[in-house]
Amino acid sequence: MSQSTESVLHTNGASALGEGRVEFDALSGAPADGPDVSLDMILDVPVTLAMEVGRTRISIRNLLQLNQGSVVELDRAAGEPLDVFVNGTLVAHGEVVVINEKFGIRLTDVLSPSERVRKLR
Repeated sequence: MSQSTESVLHTNGASALGEGRVEFDALSGAPADGPDVSLDMILDVPVTLAMEVGRTRISIRNLLQLNQGSVVELDRAAGEPLDVFVNGTLVAHGEVVVINEKFGIRLTDVLSPSERVRKLR
C-alpha cells in the first residue's frame, strides 16, 4: 500500500487472525466532494429502474392456483402513487401515464439524497 493514496493500517499487537484493535491514518488528498470531482466516468453505467404498483403476500398453494384472469389484491389503494426504485433503492414516487400506446410514469415526488439514506436504515 502506498501511504500517499491509501490508509496505513496499524494493528496494535493484533495477531494474523485479525484480533485486536485496528486504527487507520487519515487519507491525504482532496476531499471526495471537492471541485475536481467528475461524474463523467460513471454516466454510462447501466442501472435497473423499476416501478412498483403494490405488493401482497400469498401462500404457495394460492400462487399455484392462479391462472389467466385471476385477480390479485395489492396493498395499495387505486390512485396512490407508484414507487420508483433504482437498483432496489426507493428514489421517487409517480403516476402511470400512457404515451403512444405505451405505459410510462410521471414523477410526482423525487426523494432527496438525505431521505434516501434515511430510508435505508
